[in-house]
Amino acid sequence: MSLTLRPKQARRAKISALGTYVPPRTLTNADLEKMVETSDQWIVERTGIRERHLVEKGQATSDMAVEAARKCLAERGVTPEEVEAILVATVTPDMMFPSTACLVQNKLGAKGAWGFDLSAACSGFVYALQMGTKLVESGAHSKVLVIGADTMSSIIDYTDRATCILFGDGAGAVLIEPASEGEVGMVDYVHEIDGSGACSLYMPGGGSLHPSSAETVAKKMHYVHQDGQAVYKYAVRKMAEATEKVLERNGLKGTDLGCFIPHQANKRIILSTAERLGMPTERVIINIDRYGNTTAGTIPIAMQTAREEGRLKKEDLVLIASVGAGFTVGAALLRWEI
Repeated sequence: MSLTLRPKQARRAKISALGTYVPPRTLTNADLEKMVETSDQWIVERTGIRERHLVEKGQATSDMAVEAARKCLAERGVTPEEVEAILVATVTPDMMFPSTACLVQNKLGAKGAWGFDLSAACSGFVYALQMGTKLVESGAHSKVLVIGADTMSSIIDYTDRATCILFGDGAGAVLIEPASEGEVGMVDYVHEIDGSGACSLYMPGGGSLHPSSAETVAKKMHYVHQDGQAVYKYAVRKMAEATEKVLERNGLKGTDLGCFIPHQANKRIILSTAERLGMPTERVIINIDRYGNTTAGTIPIAMQTAREEGRLKKEDLVLIASVGAGFTVGAALLRWEI
């Protein structure tokens, strides 16, 4: 189908390679039944999750990010020294500072690259993807590594059944490069934040407001706290609004898409959005049953799932979307050029 590009750019950007990593250790619903008062049926019916992957002790976000980055660069045949910028989307950095991007740069051996971390929770990858796109479109750089990685198991209270069933660990990386003649690449995006929902999903301890202390640890302030109903209602509404907006202003319908790759937070949210868009189920990528919510890692990991299942092909028109803590909202439209 024809696609009207807006706005017109002198230089376009595309995703040229993809790499992902999830740790081999799994935590199944059966395992959780032994840890908290829950059941496999209860978890599957409400979330669609059956298992999630967790890091081993001593494995950090930067380690997963580097593994994903190495696979990504190898796919393209690019050396770490050729990377000009590294953007890491995460809410579970190895430490408060230096940035995880610095640690990734060093471990990867990307000499001469600069970069930074971006904190947008589950929308982190979508936001970082847009930042990387603009660095390439502007002509500032030609090889930008965008990584979404989170070690959610490091901030989860495994006695809280409302949150411990949801999250897993994982990372995904894409390389952003200039599009070749005739290629479309990145098309459009819609982003939004709404800080009024900050306390619906947050980690209260460890920052400047509540510095780490014996008291914050005792009160479990260094774990994820969530108002599940508030998050669910907001996510259902905003995921649909953002995706409809980016499609409408590009003259498209859900049926025009080759693939819809949403953030993997809850199967019901995904299916609700797909129904609003009129998307055929076979074009909606869902892998939450195998990985849970890996926060910034979910969309690139789902991209890899789509490729492995033969549901993401070159020149497919792809829509990605997310809603995360903050609240953060993001959607992006692109042509898959790999």
